[in-house]
Amino acid sequence: MDSLSYKTQFVNKENVSKQWIIVDADSAVLGRLASEVAKIIRGKHKPSYTPYVDCGDNVIIINAEKIRLTGRKMDDKVYISHTGYPGGQRFKTPRELMEKNPKGILESAVRGMLPKNRIGRALFRNLYVYEGAEHPHAAQNPKTVKI
Repeated sequence: MDSLSYKTQFVNKENVSKQWIIVDADSAVLGRLASEVAKIIRGKHKPSYTPYVDCGDNVIIINAEKIRLTGRKMDDKVYISHTGYPGGQRFKTPRELMEKNPKGILESAVRGMLPKNRIGRALFRNLYVYEGAEHPHAAQNPKTVKI
């Protein structure tokens, strides 16, 4: 019997095809949007997905200040940070964070859904979040995706 006529094709950084995608966060639920964006950044929507290669697309998220949370999470959910000093634990609600930095909530949600290693840190650089509807990436000819 002859060998198989097909082989599994693995991509590497030389032959990966990356695209630019725009996602509108206007009235989108935070977690649902973040999981879909993380999937696109990781490249899991492509048939040539390879776990150890940055084969995902670059994602531009616009209207980050119009993201919404379901239920009472806007007041009940707590983001915890630490200053590094004894007794330096700080607590903030999403409402407080939205007033100061609306794109920070979306960035932290997507970052939490990426791998916690060097490929995850490299993948996070493919995310661009903007508060308004304008973005400076028109030269990349991004295509709009409805999520």
